[in-house]
Amino acid sequence: MSIGTITVLMFGGLIVLLLLGLPLAFATGLIGVAFTVGLFGLDGLQLVASRIFTFMNEYVLVSVPMFILMASVLERSGVAKDLFSAMRVWAGRLPGGLAIQTMVAATLMGAMTGIIGGEIVLLGLVALPQMLRLGYDRRLAIGTICAGGSLGSMIPPSIVLVIYGLTVNVPVGELFTAALLPGLVLSAAYMAYIFVRCRLDPTMGPPAPDSETSMPLLVKLRLLSSLALPLLVVLMVLGTIYLGIASVTEAAAMGVVGTLAAAAARGELRWVVVRDAARQTLTTCGMLLWLSFGATAMIGVYNLAGGPAFVRDLITGLALPPLGIVLVMMAVLAVLGCIMDWVGICLLAMPIFVPIVTGLGYSPVWFGVLFCLNMQISYLSPPFGPAAFYLKGVAPPDISLAEIFSSVWPFIALQAVVLVLVVAFPELALYLPRLAGGS
Repeated sequence: MSIGTITVLMFGGLIVLLLLGLPLAFATGLIGVAFTVGLFGLDGLQLVASRIFTFMNEYVLVSVPMFILMASVLERSGVAKDLFSAMRVWAGRLPGGLAIQTMVAATLMGAMTGIIGGEIVLLGLVALPQMLRLGYDRRLAIGTICAGGSLGSMIPPSIVLVIYGLTVNVPVGELFTAALLPGLVLSAAYMAYIFVRCRLDPTMGPPAPDSETSMPLLVKLRLLSSLALPLLVVLMVLGTIYLGIASVTEAAAMGVVGTLAAAAARGELRWVVVRDAARQTLTTCGMLLWLSFGATAMIGVYNLAGGPAFVRDLITGLALPPLGIVLVMMAVLAVLGCIMDWVGICLLAMPIFVPIVTGLGYSPVWFGVLFCLNMQISYLSPPFGPAAFYLKGVAPPDISLAEIFSSVWPFIALQAVVLVLVVAFPELALYLPRLAGGS
């Protein structure tokens, strides 16, 4: 059987199983085991087990449950809610001020959590009603929540970058450093868009009334002190990584300690908070691990069958310059992002794409930032953009899923613009790693 036929059968079979409703983890696992036995016999299953063991034996993988636990405790302890309250009082008479401050709070929360879901739910419960009460344009408010709440997967510490680094053997700390500047550029682009839209049409984001913003400076400073605990968590995680004090795994553990300390300082460190956070961590990690098992098995047998060489020859055979090939990969990832979860895309596509990218002379760190930006688009894009479904779960009943998806298109366009900027100017992603002594 030729490798072209194997490719069609494997990935065609995957699409069929997904359309039949089989979870991605079991679909990839089933195809991986079936093709392993069919091509290499029962003894080939030992290769699958060995590949899975190698992936699971990576020390940095321990950081994943730590970051998820940190996000879960932050979500339940009220630290993130205090962060939003502290930022809201400084919006003042700025056009679209509350939406801009919501984006600032979302950026800081992204630097504390590294995952989406909890941020969108929290902002949907706290910020969305406030913007709607003040008469904000519904689509602007909805788009702000979805786009801002998704920043946690772009701004370090990002679970997306951790899984990418593990999949293609790239230092996660270097990925964190590389993603910082593009993540901040994306956040700044969101805020600039909100400001310009509300400046041109003040009815889209009317300022808060004086009764809510006119308060003594001492009171504002007291509310601003609520930023101390979140910033302490950020410092304990990112500060220790960037200063070379701790590895990513050690910094993740420090983040959990800092989060628990912040919850205790607020008097919120109760058994129910710890129990629910631990339960969410186990559930999320279980999903990630099963996806890893299945995708590792499928890609392992595909590699043994000569798949990477086939895809490399197919892509490099295109009459395109190297940068054009990268753009083709971005287009493929964008299409996959409309139908698959980012974990599956990373585990299935990156072992094939990254060797091609490095063979073309590009940095895998730079490509990791491009992948992360591409997944930002997938979080918002229909028909399965998870950000929309997270918000729908907590939004007022009169906000439909169709309205949520129609509200995010300007922010998807901004994501695409930043993606093109990082493609055209790789130094946006590579400057800080080089400054820090990386590759």
